[in-house]
Amino acid sequence: MKNYIFGLVSFLASFSSFSQDLPEQKTQSKIQEITLFLNGAQVFEKAETNIPTGESTVVIKGLSPYLEEKSIQVKAMGNFTIQAVNKRMDYLTEDAMSESTEKIQNQIYALEKEVQKDELRLSVLAEKISLLDANKKLGGSQSPTSAEFRQTLELYDTELMKIKTEQMTIQDKIAKSSTEIRKLENQINAIRESTRDSKAEIRIRIKAQSAGKAQFEFNYLVANAGWFPKYDVRVKDVNSPMTINYKAEVFQNTGVDWKDVKLRFSNGNPNQSGVAPDLDKWNLNYARLTVFEPRNSQPFNGTVSGVVVSETDGAPIPGVSVLVKGTSIGTVTDVDGRYSITIPSNGNTLAYSFIGYELQETPIRGRSSINISLLEDMQSLNEIVVTGYGATNKRAMGNIEDALQGKVAGVQISEAPMLQTTVQENQTTVEIEVTEPYSIKTNGERTLVDLKAYEIPAKYQYKAIPKLDNDAFLIAQISDWNQYSLLEGESNLYFEDGFVGRSILNAASLEDTLSVSMGRDRSIVIQRQKVDEFAKKRTIGSNITENRGYEITVRNNKSQAVELQILDQIPVSVNSSITVEAGDLSGGKLNEETGIITWNITIPPGSQQKLIFQYEVKYPKNEKVILD
Repeated sequence: MKNYIFGLVSFLASFSSFSQDLPEQKTQSKIQEITLFLNGAQVFEKAETNIPTGESTVVIKGLSPYLEEKSIQVKAMGNFTIQAVNKRMDYLTEDAMSESTEKIQNQIYALEKEVQKDELRLSVLAEKISLLDANKKLGGSQSPTSAEFRQTLELYDTELMKIKTEQMTIQDKIAKSSTEIRKLENQINAIRESTRDSKAEIRIRIKAQSAGKAQFEFNYLVANAGWFPKYDVRVKDVNSPMTINYKAEVFQNTGVDWKDVKLRFSNGNPNQSGVAPDLDKWNLNYARLTVFEPRNSQPFNGTVSGVVVSETDGAPIPGVSVLVKGTSIGTVTDVDGRYSITIPSNGNTLAYSFIGYELQETPIRGRSSINISLLEDMQSLNEIVVTGYGATNKRAMGNIEDALQGKVAGVQISEAPMLQTTVQENQTTVEIEVTEPYSIKTNGERTLVDLKAYEIPAKYQYKAIPKLDNDAFLIAQISDWNQYSLLEGESNLYFEDGFVGRSILNAASLEDTLSVSMGRDRSIVIQRQKVDEFAKKRTIGSNITENRGYEITVRNNKSQAVELQILDQIPVSVNSSITVEAGDLSGGKLNEETGIITWNITIPPGSQQKLIFQYEVKYPKNEKVILD
């Protein structure tokens, strides 16, 4: 029994000794630089503190609550070793309420007092109605005369009408005040959400042979930040080079302000559009095997706009990231929750994401207006523990989700005259480093950062697909464009010193020549119509033969000649019983595989030209095909 007690005491003593908290050295860090990805950011920070002899824990406080697990990497300098590194949420640290938040709160208090007064008045009016109801009996047991009855009825009607009217006015006032209170509360919630009262801390457990100074360099991935490529494309005239101003639209809701930090941008992970349409292949088959999708007489103009609100109270949400899924094209909602985004020809789905709300994806389906209600995400932030790294790690400290893997020697100086930047090519990514430090608050507002400006030689040509759109689009063609490190993104188009619309700079193209659509030119008039005299249908044996013909008329109302590429098509058979033969194509070049006809013509100023194309289709008479 004595041995049992002695063993228990020894165990408790050792357990108590083991469970004692290590000395904590609390310190703050400073952000040195940020690498922004299209979705997410890598934050590089430095911190230093004095440490005692033996084991202790260095606590680096005030970090973003959206610091991602398994991404913390630490480099330490000093006479000690790192035993463990982990992240923990600090819910006890609360920042002082900002002046703007306090002002909004005072507005709420004033409105609430007004509501209380109005509710007291409603209760008084209710008592007056009760008093009137209690005095409905007139003259006791004696019946009132008709004159007394009318007098009493008029008095009751007048007083009750006054009370009911005042009640309705007060109720409307209370409803308006309640709506205003909800808006103000949502505004405070947005501010608090962006500043995050809770912060994360990194806890580094170390063991030192002697007391001294410790320096730490660490980096981690953080969510709710990123950038979208944006461009200003300017052309003075078709005889001048193109100027492209490359910009980054930065957003950050990390909960921590970025103050005077170096920014690095990595390519690792708006009313009528100037986007030229694409012509799809026309597969011709039997009618019973054909799915007919009628074309909208008002074609999709390439731009989607709308408002993003909360599902809970209908309040607009600023700072929501809106992304064309599968592309690098995106934007952020403004203070009223509104957004506008240009959609590329292959864009099918929009993705909406914001802190504290569930990710929502919606198909575009040719709509030009899409309003979204986001559901709140109730999942809480959990404590996460990550692996620590020793003091011998290098500054880059490895690859973060393959974003910075395999750096290649050599730095190419950017041609930008407006801002000094450098371009660094890695094995799998390209990074653009801005030498001028930037400060970006954690409020979800869009910040435009100038990256580079290029003056690029370009060849200009007009392009039209009258089957889809009667307008001609000015296309600038850029050779050897890969050297400019561009990404697919929205572009504002300026031609002859005027804004002409928005388009997409399709840097995701695999072509050697990059085509940039500069928008519509109304000075070139195009009309496409079916020629009835060519529309024939006849039966020969067991087959039916149908003919079709179309006429395209082009007029150049400009004061100069234009080079114009026109595309149209004939069907392509995918059934051996159906044959298609091209007739007169007015000199157009036919792609036998796709059925697309291409005309490259030059039209003098003030001139008009007509193009005619015909084709014949033969198929079994017991079948039907759709040719119109």
